[in-house]
Amino acid sequence: MTRPNPSRLTRHWKVAATGSLLLALTACSALRPTTTPPPTFYALDAPPAATVAIAAAGATAPTLLVLAPRAAAGFDSQRIIYLRQDHQVEYFAHSEWVDTPARMLGALLVPALQAGGAFRAVVPVSGAATGDLRLDTEILRLQHEFKRLPSQVRFTLRATLVDERTRTVLAWREFDTVVPSASEDPYGGVVAANRAVQATLQELSAFSTEALRQWIVTPAKPALSVKPRSTPP
Repeated sequence: MTRPNPSRLTRHWKVAATGSLLLALTACSALRPTTTPPPTFYALDAPPAATVAIAAAGATAPTLLVLAPRAAAGFDSQRIIYLRQDHQVEYFAHSEWVDTPARMLGALLVPALQAGGAFRAVVPVSGAATGDLRLDTEILRLQHEFKRLPSQVRFTLRATLVDERTRTVLAWREFDTVVPSASEDPYGGVVAANRAVQATLQELSAFSTEALRQWIVTPAKPALSVKPRSTPP
């Protein structure tokens, strides 16, 4: 009868114990929930200077109703969009808007248009609100483009001014604003997006004022043709 070798038994025991320990550690790591970093939230907001002075309009100036902005498909969520090549939409993994771009823009439209001083009042549309003119807006693009260096943010907004009494379109325009990003990361894109939105709001205010002048001079005419204008990169 062959006696078992104590050293060999010891080696087998160590191997078995090591294997059991590895299996236990693997099982523990599989059961432990994986931790992902929380997202960083960013906002579109107005600079302090935009709320300092509001020009006063005359008592006979019309009231402008501002409809809540809409957004094209893909741009109606809190995810921040970027492009590395045409037609391929991607999202930053850990960076988001604090709200949808359309809702954030809605909070900026009224003070920006009121500051222009062309209207007696600028009122967000509600069930009880009545006015002379109505502004409809739609975000067509708000995206960080990495197709060139430096990267850039493109903000495209369609605006339509409607006569509430006759339901006719007075004027419309697509604003396409491109702003270079100061850094190749989400924060640089957010800063550029805020600059693009503010530049567009200034153009939108001027567009609304010009359309209003035409409406006052020739109120019977059905529509004012305003060609889309694009801000070059």
